Amino acid sequence: MEPHRRSWAEPYKIKVVEPITMTTPEHRRQAIRAAGFNSFLLRSDDVYIDLLTDSGTSAMSDYQWAGLMVGDEAYAGSKSFYHLVEAVQEVYGYPELIPTHQGRGAEHILSQLLISPGDYVPGNMYFTTTRFHQEFAGGVFVDVIIDEAHMPSVEHPFKGNIDLVKLQKLIDDVGADKIPYISVETNVNMAGGQPMSMANLKATYELCHAHGIPVMLDATRALENAYFIQQREGGYENKSVKEIVLEICSHSDGATVSSKKDNLVNIGGFLAVRDPELARRARAMLVQFEGLHTYGGMSGRDMEALARGIHEMVDTDDHVRARVGQVEYLGNALLKAGIPLVRPIGGHGIFLDAAAILPHLAQDQFPAQALTAALYVDSGVRGMERGIVSAGRDPKTGDHRYPKLELVRMAIPRRVYTQAHMDVTAESVVEVYEHRESVGGLKFTYEPEELRFFQARFEEI
Repeated sequence: MEPHRRSWAEPYKIKVVEPITMTTPEHRRQAIRAAGFNSFLLRSDDVYIDLLTDSGTSAMSDYQWAGLMVGDEAYAGSKSFYHLVEAVQEVYGYPELIPTHQGRGAEHILSQLLISPGDYVPGNMYFTTTRFHQEFAGGVFVDVIIDEAHMPSVEHPFKGNIDLVKLQKLIDDVGADKIPYISVETNVNMAGGQPMSMANLKATYELCHAHGIPVMLDATRALENAYFIQQREGGYENKSVKEIVLEICSHSDGATVSSKKDNLVNIGGFLAVRDPELARRARAMLVQFEGLHTYGGMSGRDMEALARGIHEMVDTDDHVRARVGQVEYLGNALLKAGIPLVRPIGGHGIFLDAAAILPHLAQDQFPAQALTAALYVDSGVRGMERGIVSAGRDPKTGDHRYPKLELVRMAIPRRVYTQAHMDVTAESVVEVYEHRESVGGLKFTYEPEELRFFQARFEEI
C-alpha cells in the first residue's frame, strides 16, 4: 500500500498582492486576433494567468525590496557591485564578474570575444538568443545533446546530457582549433526544462579539456539542475543545493547567467569567468556596449537586489523544492488527465506536446502557436510557442528549421501564483484538449528575419 503523502505549502507568506482580471472569451478572441495570434504581442491587462515566461516575472522578497533602498548608485566603484561580486564568488565560485543588463548581454560579449567566422559551437540543444549570438558572430551551432531529449514521451532522468560520442565526432571532424568553446546549458530550456547529471558534466569537462576546449555554462537555471541532481543522482542525496551548484560550476571555465530566473530579480545578468585575461577583454567590451565595468547594464539597486537574490535562492533547499514542486503539481494534474507533455516534468514549466495534441496540423501550420492561442482564448492563460516558429529559418537555405519538438511552454514564475492558479490552468488545458479537433492552423502575415517568435504575426488558415 502506498504511504499517504502529506500536503506541502509554499515556504513564504504573501505580503503584497496585485489584482488580476478575468476577461470574457469574446474579449480574448478579439485580443488574440489583434495580437496576430502571437502571445508575445498581447497586452498584460488582457491576461489572467501569465505563464509566458519565468524570466523577470518572479516575486522579490521583502529583503530584496529593502535592498533597492540601499543600492549604491555611484557611477564607479558601487558598493552594490562588490556585494554582487562576493555573492557570485561564494555561490557560483567564479572569481571574475562582468555585470550585464540580462543574459543575452553576456551571450553577446562571450560570442564576440571567442567565436571567429567558420567556428563550430557545440551545445546541448539550442536556445534562441544563445544560438543567435553564436551565429551573429559567424559560428555554426551543433547540437550534441542525447537523442532522448528530442523524444517527449521518453522517461530519462537527465535529458540535458551531452552525447559524448557526438561531441567527440565533431572534434574529430572539424578539429579542436575550430571549436572556441562548448556551450553547456543547465536545465535545458528547449528540451522541457531537463537537467544534466553531474557525472555527464564532469565527463564533458574532462573530454573538452583534453582537447583544449573551454567549457562555458549557461548557468541560468543551475539551481533547478542542482535540485534534480540531488533528487536523482546517487551520492548527492545528502548534499545541499548550494553545495551542488558550486560543484556544477567547478566543471566549467565560465558561465553566462540571466539573473531573471534562478536569481529572483526582474532584470539583470552577468558573465562570470576564471581567466583574468578573458575578463579584461570582456570588461573592455562591456564599457563599449553596456556600461562601466562596475555596473554594466544595471543600476546599483538592481545589483543589490540581485546579490541578495543569489544568496536567498540557496539559503535553504526549501525555496527550490517548492518552486519545482509547483511545476510538478501542474504537470501531474495534466498527466493524470492524459495530456501529452514532455516527461519527466521539467524544472521551470510544463511543455505540452503540441504535435501529439494537434496531429491534424502539419508542422508548417504552426500547431504550437495555434494551441497557445486556443488556450488563451479558453481561459486567459498565456503560454508561448517552442517549436518551428522559435526554431526559425536556416540562414543558408532560407527554409524553416523543423525541430523534432513542437511544444507549448507554460513557464511558472517563482513565488507568484498559488496552487489554485495551477488548478485553473490544468482545467483549461483539459478543456482545449477535449475540443482539439476545432483548433485550426496558422500562416504568417509578418515574419521578422531574426528571433521571429517575439514579433511575428499570424492569421488563421
